[in-house]
Amino acid sequence: MLLRHEGFRRLCRARDLLRRAAAESREPSPTIEQLAREVRISPFHFIRQFEAVFGVTPHQFRIASRIELAKQLLARGEHSVTDVCMEIGFSSLGTFSTLFAQRVGESPSAYRRRIRPLVAVRDRGASRLTPGCLSLMGALPSSAFCSVRLQADGTKSAKAGHHVRSG
Repeated sequence: MLLRHEGFRRLCRARDLLRRAAAESREPSPTIEQLAREVRISPFHFIRQFEAVFGVTPHQFRIASRIELAKQLLARGEHSVTDVCMEIGFSSLGTFSTLFAQRVGESPSAYRRRIRPLVAVRDRGASRLTPGCLSLMGALPSSAFCSVRLQADGTKSAKAGHHVRSG
């Protein structure tokens, strides 16, 4: 599909509107018709172009954005699963839990129990969470990391002189 710069820019704007609506769940999420109007194409063509550019339909993108927000809220541990369900715009706890389990591979409560100990939160108001493994990497000495250089013959050379095959 050939898409001009302006069309791509409009699709990105529609994607951003979907993402923002998921983050600000108190606002009603825009309909496909509203998004298509924003992009200035028919709703059917909008869905096809959105999927061709981003690899998912607008509805799938909306659900994925809500699930990502739910994962962040559950990892913080400040809300019950029911509160998270309502916060991200679902009215049915059963629907939310089933969809979450299908997308993430475990129930929301199991996810919260598993992920909470792995997440380091610097301050309670932090909007970005840091995985514990990154916190541990910061404590490692620089000698724990290997610098790799590409040599003229195409092989990679590690700092200690070990040759690594490229590819």
